[in-house]
Amino acid sequence: MSTTKNTYTFSRRNFLRTSAIAGGGIMIGFNLFTACKPNVKPSVDIENLNFNDFNAFIKIADNGYVTIYSPNPEIGQGVKTSMPMIIAEELDVEWDKVHVVQASLDTKSYKRQLAGGSQSIRLGWDALRQTGATAKQMLVNAAAVKWGVDAATCKASQGVIINENGDKLGYGDVVKEAASLEIPENATLKKPSEFSIIGTNAINVDLDEIVTGKPLFGLDYKEEGMLYASVLRPPAFGQILESFDASEAKKVQGVIDVITIGDKVRSFLDKGKSNWTFKLSGTDKVVVVAENTWAAIKGKKAIQAKWKSNKELENTEYQNDVLNKILDGNKFDIRREDGNVKKAFAQADKVIERTYHSPFLPHNCLEPMNFYANVTDEKVHLAGPVQTPEYAAIVVADMLERDINEIQVDMTRMGGGFGRRLYGDFVYEAAEISDKLKKPVKVISTREDDMTTGIYRPAIKYRIAASIKDGKITGYHLKEAAINDNMYGLIPHFFPAGCIPNFKVSTQNYKSDVTTGAWRAPYTNFLGYAEQSFFDELAEELRKDPVQLRLELLQYVKGTTDERIQYSGERMENTIKLAAEKGNWGNAKEGVYQGFSAYYSHNTHVAEVAEVELKDGLPVVTKVVAAVDCGIVVNPTGAINQVQGGVLDGIGHAMYGDFSFEGGKPINKNFDTYRLIRINETPKVEVHFIQNELSPSGLGEPGLPPAAGAVANAIHKAIGKRLYHQPFEKYLNSEKIEG
Repeated sequence: MSTTKNTYTFSRRNFLRTSAIAGGGIMIGFNLFTACKPNVKPSVDIENLNFNDFNAFIKIADNGYVTIYSPNPEIGQGVKTSMPMIIAEELDVEWDKVHVVQASLDTKSYKRQLAGGSQSIRLGWDALRQTGATAKQMLVNAAAVKWGVDAATCKASQGVIINENGDKLGYGDVVKEAASLEIPENATLKKPSEFSIIGTNAINVDLDEIVTGKPLFGLDYKEEGMLYASVLRPPAFGQILESFDASEAKKVQGVIDVITIGDKVRSFLDKGKSNWTFKLSGTDKVVVVAENTWAAIKGKKAIQAKWKSNKELENTEYQNDVLNKILDGNKFDIRREDGNVKKAFAQADKVIERTYHSPFLPHNCLEPMNFYANVTDEKVHLAGPVQTPEYAAIVVADMLERDINEIQVDMTRMGGGFGRRLYGDFVYEAAEISDKLKKPVKVISTREDDMTTGIYRPAIKYRIAASIKDGKITGYHLKEAAINDNMYGLIPHFFPAGCIPNFKVSTQNYKSDVTTGAWRAPYTNFLGYAEQSFFDELAEELRKDPVQLRLELLQYVKGTTDERIQYSGERMENTIKLAAEKGNWGNAKEGVYQGFSAYYSHNTHVAEVAEVELKDGLPVVTKVVAAVDCGIVVNPTGAINQVQGGVLDGIGHAMYGDFSFEGGKPINKNFDTYRLIRINETPKVEVHFIQNELSPSGLGEPGLPPAAGAVANAIHKAIGKRLYHQPFEKYLNSEKIEG
């Protein structure tokens, strides 16, 4: 929707309100997409999640204070603060008079209650604004009726309505009258230049509760009479339970019972149902139920279980061999093909080909997986941290053969998600356990449970080849070989699609028993590094500055009529120029080595300049400057934090993240053997935003994909060594390099 058009028409049937609120006031809501975007399509990043859109609600009290219900799960991306800011802006109420509440799952009133793909703000922008603007117009109309004047002669600002005579009424003075009036057909939105809340720094609405330790997270959730459960899952992927002895476990003080689960999920599968995580969920597991967490965990450790497998279980070396064979073979799915790559390669002066290797990676959320369930004859009450509450409710209803209206899901704040909590295996476990016991239960995982029996970023190999003829890149072929399907496969219409006349993207995968799925910035988290490292080599071969090469290529896609292209040549060009300017590209002081990278993902353009220095003979990342075009920035403080977090996450995992399997069993079980970036290793991250009035796009993930490429290119400048494997530390430490 155009940012210059500020008046919208919507369907009354999609606007909900009720005046029956305890304590006075009205509640109003707007069906965010059915009303103003009837044909909106979800972003390609999350199109396979099969979720609809969502609602936003406002509650205005008689005293003028406003409660805004935030419908989407909060995993640390800041939507619980920024989404209400958008509504409050158009409602024209003072931000310090707004109280934000996390809404529960409500599929009748809300749509797309989902945290995934960095899409919450992007998909909610227009309709969230419309919600606030329509609410304001209702209040203005009510004041006009009370005064007996034309509503067009009245204005509202900061929760106060004023007429031509200077008479004033607060929002709280007219809420009852507003509840009895017709809903206005048109609502006028503010111009971006008129914003007073959007674009200003707002503190996280949960900050006080977080720093004072108030119960916000799933691990904090408690109900009277609640039991605790610890689940013993197969120690290796591809194994099934053969037998178990629970005699020692039952001797542990506090242990109440030992049961098995798995039959509900298998029954669900037998009906032809499917889900992302049923490979993980659909096996027998032993559950220790206890009075407290410690007893449940201790009891689980006392279980003597035997597991069996019908085939030889995979190890990391075998998986690497399989991926290499895929790359060397000819069986690929073609995702995009422009021109004739084979001919371009045959006629080239030179063809450059490189292969990039990445390991599996766990999510390692600070808060381990957990969930509460209480299955009774009347309803199923679920509560906890999940990124896909609606889908979890649907699966539980089907699995337990209950009406969906009997499922109640309350959302807690999450101690990290990164894609892991898209998958509801821990929800299904809790529901099945409670259904079997007929008691309220909370399933709690240990760090070892999370790291060894979870879902991982798939191991991937990319082989990229490019042809050069007369000093120009004439052909480009990108091949992907992945364990399982790398979630949705490659994005074939991102840069450099459209910039090179002969362009091809091919994918193939190997089906593994190891469960894989979305990991922060799915598919692009490693692809961004591989492609941006490769372009650095191409620039070196062509004897061109890396920034200049990218700018030259973008000229071919600017103004393109190819509707498949998802990025903007103009916006990427501006982002690259800003990063080069703010990062002082090409003018680093002596002893500082720079690397450049630019990438588009989750509808956002990001460019980064990384700086590396040699310390004790080894490269150390000291600074990253990021330029971002994400449209209008709703909350600058939160936005900067998101970019900084993405950059550090990208650098940390590229430098240190490694995960292996032996006989289907994860080797790394906790942080004593799994390396994360440490505080003293985190570089300074400086963030700059492109200033424009375009609608916001994603921000939780786009800062991550370019980070590793910029660092790898800077390391090459520092030590003259190209990095084709992650984690970098593993290969840098193979030999000490003198500065």
